Amino acid sequence: MPRTIRSVNVSTKWLIDLVPGLGGGPEEISEHLALRGAPVDDITSPGRDLSDIIIGRVIRARQHPNADRLRVCEVDNGAETVQIVCGAPVVKDGACYPLAPAGSILPGDFKIKRSKIRGEVSHGMLCSAKELGLGDDHSGIMELVGDFTPGESFIDAVGLNDFTLDVEVTANRGDLLSHVGIARELAASGEGHIELPEIPDVSDFPFEYQTGAPEVGNAGFSVRIEDENLCHRYIGAVIRGVSVKSSPEWLQARLRGAGARPVNNIVDATNYVLLELGQPMHAFDLNELRGQSVIVRGASQKETEFVTLDGETRPISTEMLMICDEEAPVAIAGVMGGNNSEVSDRTVDIFLECALFDPKATRTTRRKLGMSTDASYRYERGVDPEGLRSAMERCIHLVLSTAGGELEWPILDCNPVPFESSTVELRVSRIEKLLGIPFEAGYVGELLAPLGFVVENEIDGVLHVRVPGFRSYDVTREVDLIEEVARTHGFDNFPDTLGPQRASSVADHPLFQLEDRLRAVLVGHGMFEVQTPAFCPEGEGDVEVSNPLTTVEPFLRSSLMPSLLRRVEYNMARGNRDVRLFELGTSFHKRGSGEPPLEEPHLAGILAGRREPPHWSREDEEFSMWDLKALVVDIVGRVYGEEVTIESGGVTCPTLLDDDMCIYVREGSGDIVGYAGRVTDEASDLPVWAGDVWSFELALPRNPSKGTEVVVTPLPQFPASERDLALLLPSAVTSGEVAEAIRGSAGPDLEALEVFDLYVGEGIPAGVRSVAFRLRFRSIRKTLKDKQVDKNMSAVLKRLEEDLGVEARA
Repeated sequence: MPRTIRSVNVSTKWLIDLVPGLGGGPEEISEHLALRGAPVDDITSPGRDLSDIIIGRVIRARQHPNADRLRVCEVDNGAETVQIVCGAPVVKDGACYPLAPAGSILPGDFKIKRSKIRGEVSHGMLCSAKELGLGDDHSGIMELVGDFTPGESFIDAVGLNDFTLDVEVTANRGDLLSHVGIARELAASGEGHIELPEIPDVSDFPFEYQTGAPEVGNAGFSVRIEDENLCHRYIGAVIRGVSVKSSPEWLQARLRGAGARPVNNIVDATNYVLLELGQPMHAFDLNELRGQSVIVRGASQKETEFVTLDGETRPISTEMLMICDEEAPVAIAGVMGGNNSEVSDRTVDIFLECALFDPKATRTTRRKLGMSTDASYRYERGVDPEGLRSAMERCIHLVLSTAGGELEWPILDCNPVPFESSTVELRVSRIEKLLGIPFEAGYVGELLAPLGFVVENEIDGVLHVRVPGFRSYDVTREVDLIEEVARTHGFDNFPDTLGPQRASSVADHPLFQLEDRLRAVLVGHGMFEVQTPAFCPEGEGDVEVSNPLTTVEPFLRSSLMPSLLRRVEYNMARGNRDVRLFELGTSFHKRGSGEPPLEEPHLAGILAGRREPPHWSREDEEFSMWDLKALVVDIVGRVYGEEVTIESGGVTCPTLLDDDMCIYVREGSGDIVGYAGRVTDEASDLPVWAGDVWSFELALPRNPSKGTEVVVTPLPQFPASERDLALLLPSAVTSGEVAEAIRGSAGPDLEALEVFDLYVGEGIPAGVRSVAFRLRFRSIRKTLKDKQVDKNMSAVLKRLEEDLGVEARA
């Protein structure tokens, strides 16, 4: 169950253009970034499989004499004129295209051969973007726009002689999710200074803004923000008379070098700004917007569905912030635009959006929708509140350069929550105490300046440092600045001296601490820890061992479940029917050729037999799905905290588990990090008397947070008030959704909530089940009166009926 490593793709050519003094190749750049706390996980090249492709110019194209849908082209390949038979509907005389000569190899190991097609000899192939692995368009061959020389290397001609770095980025460093952010780190390490590359075919000009709040407008258009807590700023610009077409090759090469695929010049301009500056942009077809206003508001109660750009119909709710015209939503704020205002080949006027959405609100919306986009990923981690105008101006320049058109003045800047930069006090003495070496105040200022920090003044060894907007999310304390000082000074420049600490005072790695806590919890549940070998037979892993200990187990396991199941089989074969085992181990997953496997820490457990030791006073009860789920809920809460959900259906469970009796664990980021359920009969070799076997497996974070601090609280002074609530739940509504709604509406005095009864049968309509909840209210300040508790219960019932269609059972 691998977890997605959060990262950003950056182009080395783009970085070199941003930092002119940057030297070395991708490996050297990767080393610099690793020392800056941004390790590079992988290095690839967008043109790695295209070395055989050259530029070909069509001299003349004629109809194939024996086929209506084929064309016979005379193509200049730089050395001679060759004949190519092409199936594209449009081939232009004098145009340049990617040419795969006979003998060349295309991506996918597809070899081009000299062949005869319907009686005409073809000495190669003119290629489409899809055939080159550069896009999804297979309708026609890839026409190159610009000046090209026949016979020239295709990857050199279009700028694909680049390297893409897959840079790992921690959750608190949203400023690194852009080329400028990465370039800033490289420049701070002494590699040069940052310069934004010039945009071809556009001249600089002053920008005119109309600023206001909560609404701003000009003679033809207006922008209004109705919830300034969710949208702190919104800048909009109208450009009329654009021509939507393919982007020039330099822009397409930029995007491909960063791992993105070109769409058209308008969309590519917005993606360029996102990749360069880290600021999400969006372009609307202005003529598809109804009315003369863009309104930033929450969805109304009547607005329950919205079709996004990917064609999916998604449920929306009143808690979600939407971008709307005067009649309906046209985008989900911070996540994705709508297909009702999408830029197309017919678009002539556009409205550009550049906004500052609240990170928490964006995260909530993304989680409810179950989708993640490049825009939401950046908004969740915080975009530069001081960089919106620069991003808008950069995007306008790109649009005017590649699509033409005329900018409508003024640009609208609705700014109800002006950003105020913060100042943090930094003591030189504190730096020296934490880092262990002396520092001068002037040198500290020199270290911080390339990162955008400004030392406003220094008094008696105390520096007052102004934090730039792009670091306002993660640099809020003195110790944060000290970390920046240490990084820029260079960790390898600190002396190798042994400090006064004893070895025993060094804390265990957070992962080891988490594993110790989990051991204690699982042992408390009556389970026993086992350690099984990491080797497995074929089919249980995809990492083959070059020198296996046995021929029976030549692979490394990708899951801990199978080996635990074999322990159950071993125990039951010897008459032990009650088995409760868990294992903390490593799973292995195959990566690229020549790379070491990905190793992930996992926790797996298995339950079989009686849930309690036998006793004459009660009947034996076997473990059930509810026992397994309760155990999983306890564990994932300790591993991932509150931002995790237990769900069922909609995904394919591991082959060992029964799809009808399987649940999965979804982390706050949307990644599935675990599964649990009943082991299928086909997957095990158990005695006929054996009952159901239940198993779970959970991927553990490599760098978990520290455990929750235990706080001792006195016993309650005031009595509790309990209420039982029997509810009729439609089959599509889960008890978890109901519980979440109850907790969100019962008020702060709700102390405990539990399910104590489930009933389906006589008196209950078909497709509905009765679930009874017990609510316990208690105030820490006073004795609650029935009137207050009744009020809370009324609020709960109202929320359940409005949001989930759940009613109280009569």
